[in-house]
Amino acid sequence: MSRPVLNVGGAVRHLGREWTVAGIEGAMASGARIWLAGKDGDSSLAVFALAELLGDPGFGPVASPRLRVPQVGLLSTVREDQQQRALDLERHVREVETGYPAPGGKGPVKPQYDPASTTLAQREQAKADELTAQGWPRVSRATVRRWRARYHADGVWGLVAKRRGSTRLDRADALVVEALRALLPEEALRSRSRGWKKRMRRETQWWLDARHGERMVEVPAKSTFNKLLDAVEESLGLQGTVAQRRARAARPAPPFTPTVALRPGEIVMLDSSPLDVLVVLDDGVVGRLELTSAVDVAMRGLWGVLRPVGSKLTDVAVLLAQMMTPMMMRPGWDAALSMAASVVPHDRLSAVDERLKDAAARPVIVPETVVVDQGKVFVSAATRAACESLGISLQPVPPANGPAKGHVERPFGSINSLFCQWLPGYTGSNVSERGSKVEQEALWTVTELRELWEEFLVYWHHRPHAGLRHPLMPKKALTPNQMWAALLPVAGYVPVPLSADDFVELLPVRWQSITDAGIRFDYRTYDGSCLNGHRGQDSGVRAEKGLWEVHYNPYDPVRIWVRLPEGFREVAWIHTSSVALPFTHHVWEHICKVVERTGSREEHEAELALALDAFLRRAAGKEKLSSVERRVMAKSRASENVPVPAGEINVLDVLAPSFGLAGVYAAPDPDDETLLDEDGDADADVVGDGPEAGRHVSGGSLILSDQDLEEDQWLP
Repeated sequence: MSRPVLNVGGAVRHLGREWTVAGIEGAMASGARIWLAGKDGDSSLAVFALAELLGDPGFGPVASPRLRVPQVGLLSTVREDQQQRALDLERHVREVETGYPAPGGKGPVKPQYDPASTTLAQREQAKADELTAQGWPRVSRATVRRWRARYHADGVWGLVAKRRGSTRLDRADALVVEALRALLPEEALRSRSRGWKKRMRRETQWWLDARHGERMVEVPAKSTFNKLLDAVEESLGLQGTVAQRRARAARPAPPFTPTVALRPGEIVMLDSSPLDVLVVLDDGVVGRLELTSAVDVAMRGLWGVLRPVGSKLTDVAVLLAQMMTPMMMRPGWDAALSMAASVVPHDRLSAVDERLKDAAARPVIVPETVVVDQGKVFVSAATRAACESLGISLQPVPPANGPAKGHVERPFGSINSLFCQWLPGYTGSNVSERGSKVEQEALWTVTELRELWEEFLVYWHHRPHAGLRHPLMPKKALTPNQMWAALLPVAGYVPVPLSADDFVELLPVRWQSITDAGIRFDYRTYDGSCLNGHRGQDSGVRAEKGLWEVHYNPYDPVRIWVRLPEGFREVAWIHTSSVALPFTHHVWEHICKVVERTGSREEHEAELALALDAFLRRAAGKEKLSSVERRVMAKSRASENVPVPAGEINVLDVLAPSFGLAGVYAAPDPDDETLLDEDGDADADVVGDGPEAGRHVSGGSLILSDQDLEEDQWLP
């Protein structure tokens, strides 16, 4: 690299100012004196000793404009006349600053551009006068100064005349802009929740079709429409949300390590979130449901349970059962949703598992590893025990680490865009998107929404997913069903029968002592003859200080199950006969709050039972309830109670009503060869009238499939 040279006419910096070297007197070795003249109209002249200049840390030559390689790629985007004008301006700028139009010029320079005899301000004015004489319009010294600044900043590209032109709104189709301005005021007034741009594009097309005829006016392409929508929203003051900016700021820094799963069930991720839709719970009470969902990483399969916000721990049990059991086709569903009409090898699978005969096209998997967050419902002792009993590895992620389970976080947005935003009562994903009159829309009931949700789950597995690619077809996005069909020949399919004890294992667990009075918790006492011989005894479980393992169903508190040395035994609540109607934990918690204790523990429990029965009868009789009581009953009735019948546990009654199990049958009893058909009808003894009507009470042990028939038929 060459060293800087101090010569006459050169520009230097001293005392925080720029100077032009006007002269050098004396020899450098003996202490020369340097004459410096001011720049840019400054007529001052000063003389400094060389030693003084060298003592200034800021002293040094001012670098001449560095050479830039022409930005050929950028210049090729403009017209040839614009390119030529920019190159001409480059020569003029260099002539003003160095005296030569081109780098490395030799020979005499024009007197008006000689740096040795003129200041930079004089040269700028000379260039402005020259170009004005040549016919350039509106060129002044300030114009030349701006050209120099742009050239220093961006090179030749900075000298290209940028066309300001019209705005995006001016260039867009006036009819499309009119449609957006007609639709967006509804969001401006916040009477309806704001949705995705995809929904707005469709609604804009519908608006245009209704007023100008079918497809007479086409909305722009997706990317163009999204930019146009942003422009219209900005003009109306609706652009962006604080929540969106915060979400982007909270995103961890990349790169991210992808999670790889090569077979169905290898990695399953679970999470919960309130559903962004208002529903009618019961008796006109409006509320929201909570979605607990599971996503299989290998094929992006989706399962989900909807319950009122604040429900208890059985959602994990229901999800695990959903993944391991087929879904039965519902009346009214299109035949295209059946597994027989899908790409899945239905005939081969049906030969292995009869439950798949009339099943909907939704994958059936056995989870190997379940990834969850630190939510109470996921890291509870019940969840850990259930996963351990089924051979499932439970892996909680560190706190506040959403990307660790991004495969289940992302579908919540897809559920909003594909499902929630099309429903009445959509609340939006944040307050800024929520409508002020959402509660006044024609809301769906819980039953209606659950039925639609089950159909949506089947549709999900028919929808192409951008993250699913086959090695032989890398450019084609596969559906979850297609990926399942591709992985089945490699991973195989093993039917897993769930017995009665398996379902009990999935229920929440508590550790309690067995006293002479029985088992007490939540102001309820459970007792039965099966506890004799174990009262006051140690369970032998040292980790739990000798307490006994008790499983309970929050949606059916009238009985519990205790793990005794001989297996699970059902124990009933001692006041079951005093309560005529079923209830859930929502109702019991309300009764415990409103009934004040006035006597002993036994007397208080009896008073609670009588108050509970009276409350349930009033609610069933449609008597007028307070707003709090109405909300309690609404949550209770919307909890989709999964009852477990008294006596021997019947898994068909437990699972089939909620999970839509297809082809469920009972293993034959030696004395009773009756089998249940798909509608639950049979010639065996059934309970007569009432809610127990139609229930199978055969003496055979009930399972979801016959393992003896299957063990030689597993699909390789």
